[in-house]
Amino acid sequence: MNPQAHQPPQIISANGIDICYEVFGDPSAEPMLLIMGLGAQMIHWDDEFCRQLAARGFRVIRFDNRDIGKSGKLSGGKRLTPVELLKLRFLKIPVAAPYKLIDMARDTTGLMDVLGIRSAHLVGASMGGMIAQEIAISFPQRVRSLTSIMSTTGNPKVPPPTREASAMLMAPPPATREEYFERFAQTWKILRVGSFPEDEALDRSRAERTFERGLNPAGVGRQLRAILASGSRKERLHAVKAPTLVIHGTVDPLVRPEGGKDTAASIPGAKLLMVEGMGHALPIPLWPQIIDAIDKHAHGAAAKAA
Repeated sequence: MNPQAHQPPQIISANGIDICYEVFGDPSAEPMLLIMGLGAQMIHWDDEFCRQLAARGFRVIRFDNRDIGKSGKLSGGKRLTPVELLKLRFLKIPVAAPYKLIDMARDTTGLMDVLGIRSAHLVGASMGGMIAQEIAISFPQRVRSLTSIMSTTGNPKVPPPTREASAMLMAPPPATREEYFERFAQTWKILRVGSFPEDEALDRSRAERTFERGLNPAGVGRQLRAILASGSRKERLHAVKAPTLVIHGTVDPLVRPEGGKDTAASIPGAKLLMVEGMGHALPIPLWPQIIDAIDKHAHGAAAKAA
């Protein structure tokens, strides 16, 4: 067994689009797919975070969702307007979208098909949690365990993001490289909530790496439309059979803590871990608690299934 085994990024075709993915850990270990959030590239699952999970006995696979990073780009879908959001919130008029979360769920299962993975432990953050939930609902046989982090059910009764987090989400994309780096640091300061010097010290290098892999502001807009057009999963989540762990921060400004609580309440037998002082991010000092929880949950589910 070599938990440090690492395959560099590769691109495959699945569900009609190119998907860029990367694998950490022993090929024979329990497969675990990490699904990232809105506008976030796979490298937002930090390399060291992936290595630490691999060292716990998992074959860790991270990938760029459609419309982001090195994965295939789509087209269509205008920039979301505040008017559309108001219509959705108050008049229940759905947002138009070139694709929905179910399509992103099929991207994920398509990647699993190409890699010869029948079922895997799914760990999704934010929008990635929504995609993982959709897979657990629509393709239950593909899920060994589900970990939904800083995510929600799509239930409109969950409180909206804070004003500051909403403004960040709706801000026009930065025009220059330097502006992007400034925005990156500013965004993560809002999302992390509080002071995390280790992460702040890495903001510049993380921003440079993200920028170099390529930005796609229109793609982020389409992903946001996909979330809003997919509606609520709350009722459908009652049918989820996969062992489920919900992890959420107590001070999350983007997907409020109620989102995590609603997810756990909607899935039969789900366990809820509220992480004190965690916002909408996975800061380094909280890794031990988060990785321990994911490890214990996934290995526990695997032992029960054996």
